[in-house]
Amino acid sequence: MENNKCEHCAKHKHRTEKEYKSLVNRLNRIEGQIRGIKGMLEKDAYCPDILVQVAAANAALNAFNKELLANHIRTCVADDIRAGNDETIDELVGVLQKLMK
Repeated sequence: MENNKCEHCAKHKHRTEKEYKSLVNRLNRIEGQIRGIKGMLEKDAYCPDILVQVAAANAALNAFNKELLANHIRTCVADDIRAGNDETIDELVGVLQKLMK
């Protein structure tokens, strides 16, 4: 696990090994689901069958977002609020608005 800085901004997040592994495992499963959907398309699978798998991949992405957001609120947001950095609240509101489109 690396603690990388985003090349586009000054913010970064150090994740625990447990958090990192959990998120990567979720992404690996999602990646497998997407490859499976591509395979179904290549094999001319029936459209509703593909759509069901796409819905499952969307649900997996939503679960990833929920876990990442919960971790963000428990750590970054809570720490910033305790430190008096209320701009984080506006940032969180913006993120939630984007997620709820």
